[in-house]
Amino acid sequence: MTFKEMCAHFDVTPRTLRYYEYIELLQPQREGRTRFYGPREKARMKLIMRGRKFGFSLEDIRQWLMIYEHEGTTAQMEAWIIMADGQLAELAEQRKQLEEAMAELKKLRDDTAQSLDA
Repeated sequence: MTFKEMCAHFDVTPRTLRYYEYIELLQPQREGRTRFYGPREKARMKLIMRGRKFGFSLEDIRQWLMIYEHEGTTAQMEAWIIMADGQLAELAEQRKQLEEAMAELKKLRDDTAQSLDA
């Protein structure tokens, strides 16, 4: 895949793709100024996008990808379980805070509407 095709396929901006290269999440092959993304880079990009969707930081994703390169699949999967457990706890806390904020806002809205009716 070319740079432009990679951006279109993953619906990211050129700036995002360049940044992922800069922080060494991706390492495309280069021929002059042209970049080519093979199966490895496409797979890594898919994992990056999935990790971002789940709320992981780019640094967490980078470290997780490095585990595969240095320690293999089993170590990476073990690390993934730990990371996923931590992120699930974080998301549960965020949901709790969001639900509390929504309940408070709804009560304030209802109280305000009720005061207008009086």
